[in-house]
Amino acid sequence: MKGDIFFLFTSCWIGLAILIFFINLKIRAPYGRHSSTSWGPMMDNRWGWIIMELPALLVCPLFFFYGDGEKSFINYSIIILWVSHYFNRTIIFPFRIRTSGKKMPILIVFLGILFNIINGFICGHHLGNAYYETNWVNSFPFIIGCIIFFSGWFINIHSDHILIHLRKPGETGYKIPEGGLFKWVSCPNHFGEILEWFGFVILCWALPCFSFFVWTFCNLVPRALAHHKWYQEKFKEYPPERHAIFPWIL
Repeated sequence: MKGDIFFLFTSCWIGLAILIFFINLKIRAPYGRHSSTSWGPMMDNRWGWIIMELPALLVCPLFFFYGDGEKSFINYSIIILWVSHYFNRTIIFPFRIRTSGKKMPILIVFLGILFNIINGFICGHHLGNAYYETNWVNSFPFIIGCIIFFSGWFINIHSDHILIHLRKPGETGYKIPEGGLFKWVSCPNHFGEILEWFGFVILCWALPCFSFFVWTFCNLVPRALAHHKWYQEKFKEYPPERHAIFPWIL
């Protein structure tokens, strides 16, 4: 794809994310604790998650390796970060969660597939055609971006670990999560993922990667707000000092 067309396509993709943000504030995505049969046929939650995340794991590396641009050590390092994140989200995470019997709408799976294909194309096309000088590894954006990325990744995985182990084997229902950043926010897992991809933007310093961060923000902030409200409605003793997603802010 030619540079000017790719820039326009990416810019429109960012604009769509902002529109989706306001839609998400009004409509709760019907999966997880907000799952609803009113969105059509349902499928197993675990396999739905794997199927909709798989394109992200495959499409970005595909366009990266088939890109015509010269690739440095930095290019390969960045794509390894991407694959590492999505290997966890696609292969490891779904088999750790305890969601036996839970379902999600097939429509949500389809929308997830569509998003991950487009997002994977945009980021993969950029990384496969944009050359990063080897000395970029010593640059301020790359160093700071990596620190933020790995900090967000740790927060995300640690928070998921707490959520996964809330229930003992055989238990059902929901509990108030405790520990880690749950002391300050209802959804530190979402906060960690937003932080992760913000770091990715900085270390890549490119519009296509910024578009992914915008989509992450526009999807996860409304979802965290919905989770926070759900917790407050379900648990009368829910800690009043907790915010939804950003400590001391929101």
